[in-house]
Amino acid sequence: MAIFSEKAAEHQLKHEADSVSKDDLEILLERQKAIENKVKGSGRLSRFSTDIRLMFALVRDYWRGEYRDIPWKSIAAIAGALLYVLNPLDLIPDVILFIGLLDDAGVVALCLKLVESDLHRYAAWKEHQGSTAPPTSTID
Repeated sequence: MAIFSEKAAEHQLKHEADSVSKDDLEILLERQKAIENKVKGSGRLSRFSTDIRLMFALVRDYWRGEYRDIPWKSIAAIAGALLYVLNPLDLIPDVILFIGLLDDAGVVALCLKLVESDLHRYAAWKEHQGSTAPPTSTID
């Protein structure tokens, strides 16, 4: 029997996403460093660090109103997954050695699977924004 199944991850992600409001996005963005530090220090979560940075960039651009080509349910799922990672007393408390972050990794993995096409579309948009940005002036 699995300690944390995909069905449990789906239930947790749905619960988190359903409770996310637009006000929660600001709170989430304020806690970005804490979440990134937790991910960096975890073997199970560290493999998602690049994806999590992309998720934060997407949420930040959405919150600022710079990128809106994404359904709210995808933003809510991303925010819900990241807020879940932040919570140390989730389904499997993070302090339990070896398995404490297993549920966090499962929720993030499921979220990535669900919003994969939205993230790809955002990454392409973000890359295009960088290539069309006006050159910065270097006046001495």
